[in-house]
Amino acid sequence: MHLFSAMFLLVMLAAMPCKVQNISQSMEVLDLRTYRDLQYVRNTENLMKVVDGKLKVASENPRSLNPKGFQELKDKVNQLLPLLPVLEQYKADAKMILRLREEVRNLSLVLMAIQEEMGAYDYEELRQRVLLLETRLHSCMQKLGCGKLTGVSNPITVRASGSRFGSWMTDTMIPSSDNRVWSMDGYFKGRRVLEYRTMTDFMKGQNFVQHLLPHPWAGTGHVVYNGSLYYNKYQSNIIIKYHFRSRSVLVQRSLSGAGYNNTFPYSWGGSSDIDLMADENGLWAVYTTIPNAGNIVISRLEPQSLEVLQTWDTGFPKRSAGESFMICGTLYVTNSHLAGAKIYFAYYTNTSSYEYTDIPFHNQYSHISMMDYNPRERVLYTWNNGHQVLYNVTLFQVIKTSED
Repeated sequence: MHLFSAMFLLVMLAAMPCKVQNISQSMEVLDLRTYRDLQYVRNTENLMKVVDGKLKVASENPRSLNPKGFQELKDKVNQLLPLLPVLEQYKADAKMILRLREEVRNLSLVLMAIQEEMGAYDYEELRQRVLLLETRLHSCMQKLGCGKLTGVSNPITVRASGSRFGSWMTDTMIPSSDNRVWSMDGYFKGRRVLEYRTMTDFMKGQNFVQHLLPHPWAGTGHVVYNGSLYYNKYQSNIIIKYHFRSRSVLVQRSLSGAGYNNTFPYSWGGSSDIDLMADENGLWAVYTTIPNAGNIVISRLEPQSLEVLQTWDTGFPKRSAGESFMICGTLYVTNSHLAGAKIYFAYYTNTSSYEYTDIPFHNQYSHISMMDYNPRERVLYTWNNGHQVLYNVTLFQVIKTSED
């Protein structure tokens, strides 16, 4: 074998386990994203059967049910019927996940054998198998990973710590094997970021390291994305990217025209003019400008340079919003930060359109100063009057097959 060919094979061999590991991690994320939806779908299916059975009994014996009760049952069934295609597709995609997992397992075994005995396999064929599997997995994730927000669970209080205002989060992009949690207390002039090793450590307030930021922050609209903290620099419209591992600022850039220092905050104030967030589609900034007359502006950012890639004017007044968050390229806005709030407005960047919604959620501690979605875990992180609270979310999408 020529030296160049041998070196090429060695490089390719070294890269393949990493690629298979990435596929495995992606599959783990896929499992995490779909598990809650699958459980909800199964429960909904059972509910549909029960309600449908009662409706049939009432139809056969009308006297057993008064007109009002009969109409309520009928309306309930009509609401559930659109879920039928979703149920069937989720069942099919669950089988697809199992097949993909088996393929990854088989491929990993082959790679281990190759490492023990060089030259015993067709490397090009193996490489093609990895690429094909990766393509299929990405296609599956695109089908299952996104959807329209249809519900928010009851709150799960993780911890009570810090002041009334603050922010806490996990990384929105890294593999689920990294369980670090970050906490930032207060909404202005803060520089102290606490990094906990795991969620359990955060709950107990132990095993943390401190990062002292070179520039103070404003607001609570921070996000951790791929190992870096993105935040708004105090008394400016500058966005800073701080890298945790190197403990250094990698880039900072002004968000042109964006209001700051309580010019255009959410309804609760707190210098919440610029809200940074991440979802399945990348990194976003939510803010407003004087030319936009105080209406919410959405900009998609390039994570490395912080350049604005595209901008949308939602037409929704930011001072009337309690908080907002992005899911699958859609901005969801609450109508208040206080008790009785609901998710009231949705703006779809893929179609540049909007609609008014009515999705309730329980604001248990009556003052939310931070609300962000984590696509890796499919949960909402909130800071609620000195409490760190999670909400599970339910997304639904009628998934199209290649034949549609």
